[in-house]
Amino acid sequence: MPTHTVRTAPAVHTVHPGPLGDLLLTGSVSPEGRVTLASLSLPGQRGAPAVRAEDRDDRPFAEAHRQLDAYFAGRRTRFDLPLSPAGSPFQRTVWQALDTVPYGTTTTYGELAARLGVPRSEIRAVGRALGANPLLLIRPCHRVVGADGTLRGYAGGVERKRWLLTHEGALQPTLL
Repeated sequence: MPTHTVRTAPAVHTVHPGPLGDLLLTGSVSPEGRVTLASLSLPGQRGAPAVRAEDRDDRPFAEAHRQLDAYFAGRRTRFDLPLSPAGSPFQRTVWQALDTVPYGTTTTYGELAARLGVPRSEIRAVGRALGANPLLLIRPCHRVVGADGTLRGYAGGVERKRWLLTHEGALQPTLL
């Protein structure tokens, strides 16, 4: 009996230099050479994927580089890239809800949970799903703050969360 093998797209990565450090982007490439983004992580981020130097290929990420450059230059407020993050159905639902939080604004964990129909007693599950978001910046979990407006945990670090919210105009810059 013949066996059928499932061919998976090769995993590749690139590095995007930016004001938050070198961002690591991973994804898989279609036969047509288009990348589907699986993760975007910040330097030192917990849970960032391990990559092999020989799997680096910058070419398929050209559009992601272009959109990230535009975001950091203040010319882009949303990303339009094919995504394929790995996660549970609940996590993917939470991550998709992040797409509805507009640039330059914030929402709270409780507001996001209510929008998803998650009971107040399960708000921490929303927080855990946000903490597992593999697509930082692209899926803007940095826009979720505590009920009192404080900057709660962020996989890339609270200082980077503050920088992103200031960059987007949701926080006022602080004077030193």
